Amino acid sequence: MTATFPGVAATPAESHTGAVLDVVIPVYNEERDLEPCVRRLHAHLSGTFPYPFRITIADNASTDGTLAVAEWLAWELPGVEALHLPAKGRGRALAAAWSASDAPVLAYMDVDLSTDLAALLPLVAPLLSGHSDLAIGTRLSRGSRVVRGAKREIISRGYNLLLRGALAARFSDAQCGFKAIRKDVADRLLPLVHDTGWFFDTELLVLAERAGLRIHEVPVDWVDDPDSRVDIVATAVADLKGIWRLGRALATGRLPLADLARQLGREPAAPPAGVPHGLAGQVIRFAGVGVASTLAYLLIFWVLRGPAGAQGANLLALLITALGNTAANRRLTFRVTGRQGAARHQAQGLVVFALGLALTSGALASLAAVAPTAGRAVEVTVLVAANLGATLLRFLLMRGWVFARAQA
Repeated sequence: MTATFPGVAATPAESHTGAVLDVVIPVYNEERDLEPCVRRLHAHLSGTFPYPFRITIADNASTDGTLAVAEWLAWELPGVEALHLPAKGRGRALAAAWSASDAPVLAYMDVDLSTDLAALLPLVAPLLSGHSDLAIGTRLSRGSRVVRGAKREIISRGYNLLLRGALAARFSDAQCGFKAIRKDVADRLLPLVHDTGWFFDTELLVLAERAGLRIHEVPVDWVDDPDSRVDIVATAVADLKGIWRLGRALATGRLPLADLARQLGREPAAPPAGVPHGLAGQVIRFAGVGVASTLAYLLIFWVLRGPAGAQGANLLALLITALGNTAANRRLTFRVTGRQGAARHQAQGLVVFALGLALTSGALASLAAVAPTAGRAVEVTVLVAANLGATLLRFLLMRGWVFARAQA
């Protein structure tokens, strides 16, 4: 059976099949891999899952024969349905399929089935029992076994550390294509999620966490697909824009998370236990934001190095991370919310950034003048000391100048 949706909003499901679990597979131009993957998933669920299930193939604007393959599988295999959307976007496909489903538990996985299917039942079991609200597969826990290249490993860990620093996220793996959610939770969360692409997962999880919902994590065995068609540069840029947009929405209080928590019988998440308040707490949070900013700088520099050159990439990466660092410290380190004074804080943050840059550059210039034959080890030592001084200066100026009035 094929359902066609004219846009993002999905219509109600055409029939109630009694499925307890609905596994959505979003696809775009996957005519070659779709059939063997769906048959493998169908066989696994038929042999191991103890409840009725459905597999929904969500085709979002494929231009090859993907939709025809999906319709053939829906005709041949019981419990398989095809859904077609005329617009691209993985988030758009998931939102449409989940909104239309009548199953009490909703899941999704990537079509390449990189994640071992043995983790599917442990993923959805806490949702079936009512213990948790969402569940995610994680490739970054100690119990996970992952096979992938160093580049993707660094990008994945850097991205998740960036989320911890910029959005105070506590979940370990935002982008593993292996997640599940209760239908009643999805119906309330999806209207708040605005991204229709790859940032959809991150936005959904951050909003759920801020609303006090319980997120269950399952370590997975995961093998990288060497034929992945994800555009890393475009995805990285879109993710950074999404982090900025979501961070602003959270900081200004535009999202009704407290109402969502009350509707679902949850309380918003409290600050992490054991983190000191006052100066000690600010130092710890400032250090965390600094680590995340450094990783973000490296990621942005790596992405822009080709099109912008080394100097251009360095300048843009420093500027972007300086703005992000000020915004993150404003919200997380010094607990300043609302829009009032935000532009002034950013301008002052750029002044602080320029002073730190002048300190490090001046230290290197002084070394060259005093000891022009100094070796690389001496140069690195001086640069490390200058950076430590610049970091201390940045913290003191932020605390005593940039955010002093807002804290008072």
